[in-house]
Amino acid sequence: MFVIETGLQSEPYLTKTGGRHHREDWYSAGLGSLSVMHDLRNESERLNEVKGHLEIALLEKHFLQEELRKLREETNVETLKQELEKERSRRLDLEQKMSDVLKTRCEDSPPQPPRKQQPPAANGTDKQQKETVCSRLQSWLYDRFGVYIEDFRFQPEESTVEAEEPLSAKRLTENMRRLKRGARPVTNFLRNLSALSNWHSVYTSAIAFIIYMNAAWHGWAIPLFLFLAILRLSLNYLIARGWRIQWSIVPEVSEPVEPPKEDLTVSEKFQLVLDVAQKAQNLFGKMADVLEKIKNLFMWVQPEITQKLYIALWVAFISSCVLPYKLMGFMIGLYAGIKFFIIDFLFKSCPKLRDKYDTPYIMWNSLPTDPQLKERSNATVSRRLSGCEKIQPVVSRSSLATIPAGVTREEESSRSHSTKKGAFHEIFNLPETERPLPVCENGWRCCLINRDRKMPTDYIRNGMLYVTENYLCFESSSSRSGSSKKNKVIKLEDITDIQKYKVLSVLPGSGMGISVATPSTQKPLVFGAMIHRDEAFETIFTQYMKIMTTTSNPET
Repeated sequence: MFVIETGLQSEPYLTKTGGRHHREDWYSAGLGSLSVMHDLRNESERLNEVKGHLEIALLEKHFLQEELRKLREETNVETLKQELEKERSRRLDLEQKMSDVLKTRCEDSPPQPPRKQQPPAANGTDKQQKETVCSRLQSWLYDRFGVYIEDFRFQPEESTVEAEEPLSAKRLTENMRRLKRGARPVTNFLRNLSALSNWHSVYTSAIAFIIYMNAAWHGWAIPLFLFLAILRLSLNYLIARGWRIQWSIVPEVSEPVEPPKEDLTVSEKFQLVLDVAQKAQNLFGKMADVLEKIKNLFMWVQPEITQKLYIALWVAFISSCVLPYKLMGFMIGLYAGIKFFIIDFLFKSCPKLRDKYDTPYIMWNSLPTDPQLKERSNATVSRRLSGCEKIQPVVSRSSLATIPAGVTREEESSRSHSTKKGAFHEIFNLPETERPLPVCENGWRCCLINRDRKMPTDYIRNGMLYVTENYLCFESSSSRSGSSKKNKVIKLEDITDIQKYKVLSVLPGSGMGISVATPSTQKPLVFGAMIHRDEAFETIFTQYMKIMTTTSNPET
């Protein structure tokens, strides 16, 4: 009985302990799965960072391959030069030997005695004498003037194709520095002219004004310029001989020369290439603006501006036909001196006066470039389309059938416009009315390249890009659900420039990036690695133009 009772009492105890152990195992398994999910999320974040490092490493690998190929080509060129020099020396030795052999043969051959000419063959000997005289005369003329005659011989042009150098970060940086050093004398000359016109040194500008006006009054303007050119060359000769002469109205500021670093990191080399490319882009942009304005001036793109130039050319032509050249030169020189020393000084000192009465300045600023003409045409198209947008969209029965019963359309739209980490307006701290456009409900996958940052982890971020009615939103995949520090929100009104961008110029195609410039960033933000780049660009650009037209025309 004792054994049976103990067995009966111990059985429920065993069942209780077994259930407790079962619950503990289930709880530990749930914690383990949560930890695994957390580790997977961390691993995905690390993979995204590794992707950014991999892109930079691929670019660095390409540059190193180009430099290696360039070094190999240079070594081949050196060997070819050495072989060419050897062949030249052999050719000279052979020519010397041939000349020695010919001389020895002429010396060893005995002189032939003159034959007695028979009287019936007198006509033949006369012909031979004439031929010998003519051949001697031709040989003398050829020896005396043959070199000059060879210069006038017509030869077909040889089409030489210049070998293009491969892309190299070091060569690109060195070329930019060479361009800066080569343009320094021109910039210094223009700066001195501007200082003369602005009366930076009152005494120097007054003396120059008096000398120039006196020379223009007596008709010595051209001799004065020629004398100044001779004087400048003489000073340059003395400077080249070692003299220390500084003849500048504005004191020259020596820029600090940074010594080239030998061992650069991958991120530093990548940043160096981007900086040089940006400088080249800005320089080419300024040159293109000037050339496009000149082209549009002569192509009657802005008729009211070209009309003024047309009338001025007719007046100058008629006056050149009627007035004597001495009087024309006097009038042009006098007007140039007054314009340079007095009128330009007044206009630069009084900007409002310049905006009203400086005709060349007004004409030049009002001339459009080709991108400005394209923006104007897009603005007119968007205005025409805005009149057609007043028609309300018709909702189909199939779209109504997809909405469940008891749910309004606003709730359904707010439910669909949510990211993986929460509601859309909560992630980006926006009003509830801001929702992604229908084209980008799920967003465009891309990587944000912020060139203002130096660290590679902050330089490239992977995520999703959204466009709302008023904002451009980037959700970083590495940002946590509770924080939005790594997310980016750009107001469409604040965008100063938007254009298609090619992140890696070494790859073929037009690129997979979009460049967006804002006043808050020194360098434009780039959204790269976008598969649907053209669709995203068209959506952002049309929404941007729509907002700009509504802000510029509030009445519509």
